[in-house]
Amino acid sequence: MKIIIIGSKGFIGHHLINHFRRKGNEVWGADVEVDYVNTKDYFLIDSSNSDFASVFQNEKYDLCINCSGAASVPDSLNNPIRDYYLNTVNVFTILEAINKFQSNCRFINLSSAAVYGNPQHLPVKESENPNPISPYGIHKHQAEQICKEFHDFFGIPTCSLRIFSVYGTGQKKQLFWDLYNKVKAGKPFTLFGTGNESRDFINVIDLVRAIELVSEHSDFNGDIVNIANGEEIIIKNAVSIFFSFFKNNISYSFSGDSRKGDPVNWKADIRKLNSFGYQPSVDMKTGLKEYFDWIERM
Repeated sequence: MKIIIIGSKGFIGHHLINHFRRKGNEVWGADVEVDYVNTKDYFLIDSSNSDFASVFQNEKYDLCINCSGAASVPDSLNNPIRDYYLNTVNVFTILEAINKFQSNCRFINLSSAAVYGNPQHLPVKESENPNPISPYGIHKHQAEQICKEFHDFFGIPTCSLRIFSVYGTGQKKQLFWDLYNKVKAGKPFTLFGTGNESRDFINVIDLVRAIELVSEHSDFNGDIVNIANGEEIIIKNAVSIFFSFFKNNISYSFSGDSRKGDPVNWKADIRKLNSFGYQPSVDMKTGLKEYFDWIERM
């Protein structure tokens, strides 16, 4: 299979490149960073004027996975127009190029559980009405609608993945990266929230396997799939597991104040993903220990 990964230099994109190449696929990358090594199978995208025609007009692919875009709720509140262009306009631009040059290429877009906001029921199903509480969530939902538009009106095979809380080696942002740096600063610190909030964490190793299963089993009719482990993990428990790997005493507290745009509780209904053959392989403690060891080696 010939695959193009857009956003191939990012955390998830890098893991996908390696995963699909190990499986014997021909994998190309595209991103805004110069690649001085893989020049023959890599497209440099102009970040100020993203044009994906060059990606699709001369090479034919079986599958395109879009991992590009912004991935920060706070940044979407500070700079909503940037978030809109990266998470919504770029999806339209990619699909427009696919429609023009190779309409049979299957397209997977990485959406987010942020489209749910604070769901009314847990575990949250794909059929739940979206109710985003941040510009980031709104823009991800708009991208899902664009994927459905291109399928329904132009026949492009598309699928949107509502990814929950991903972590793992190579990630240089989000909760555990921030915790590590706070601990290493050697000063007492305060975390947002009460600690009783919850997330449905998935290790990046399981994530890429889930994406592979979607590529094999999705109907690509503009459908939506939850990507998570179906397990609600309390934040203070996840923090406690991570801190158990440090040798020094850690002084911290929770502020009790929520951060604007952050949901309270998440747990995904993953029966659809399970029907594709997915079962998690990395438990939270093992995954966090691998992540901790990776940072320590940096």
